[in-house]
Amino acid sequence: MQLNIGSGILFLLTLGFVSSTALTVSLQPHETLCYYVLTVAKDSSIGFYFAVQSGGSFDIDFKVKDPEDKVLISGEKERQGDWTLKAETPGEYEFCFANGMSTWADKVVDFEIRVDDDFRAELPEVKKVSTGEKEPVDGMVFSVSSIEDKLNNMLRTLQYYKTRNSRNQHTVKSTEERILWFSLLEILLMCGLALFQISVVHFFFKGSRKQMV
Repeated sequence: MQLNIGSGILFLLTLGFVSSTALTVSLQPHETLCYYVLTVAKDSSIGFYFAVQSGGSFDIDFKVKDPEDKVLISGEKERQGDWTLKAETPGEYEFCFANGMSTWADKVVDFEIRVDDDFRAELPEVKKVSTGEKEPVDGMVFSVSSIEDKLNNMLRTLQYYKTRNSRNQHTVKSTEERILWFSLLEILLMCGLALFQISVVHFFFKGSRKQMV
C-alpha cells in the first residue's frame, strides 16, 4: 500500500519470517521519502542498506525510528551505509531519506530492508543405524548456514561494485561534458581572437593608405 502525503511517501511492508525488499527511488530537491516496515516478533533482526547512485555529491540525509518514535540511527550527507538493527519492540519502523540540502539536483538511491523474525523450520531427524536413536542433521544445518553467509557476502560485494560503477559512470559523463564545453569555449575564443586580429590589421592598412594619398 502506497500513500502520497505531502512530500513524503508512506510505504507499508508487512513482513513475516524472513523477507526483504530492494528498491530504487528518486528524490527531488527538498523532498523526503519515508518507508515503514512492520515487525511482528520481538527481537527481530532488521538489515538496512542504502547507497546514493547519482545526483549532486552522492550524499543524502537519513533517519531510522522505532515504533515509539525514538531515533535509532541517523546521518547527514551520507553516501552509503549498512546496518543491522535489533527490533526490540514489535511494530512499525520508519526509514526516511531527505534531500533537503540540495537546491537543484535529484538523487537516486538504492536501498534494501531485510527482516528476519528468527523463524527456523524444524529439520527432520534421522535414526542411527546401530542404536536406533534420533539425531539432528547438524551437518546440513552448518552447510545451509555457511551457504547463506557466503551468498549474503556476495550480495553485499555486488551492491558495492554496482555503486562504484554507477558513480564512476557519472564521473566519466561529467568529465566528458566539461571537456565538450571547454572545447567549444576554446574554439569561440580562437575565432574571436582571429576576427580581432583581422580587424586590427585591416584598420592599420586602411589608415596607412590614407596617409599615402
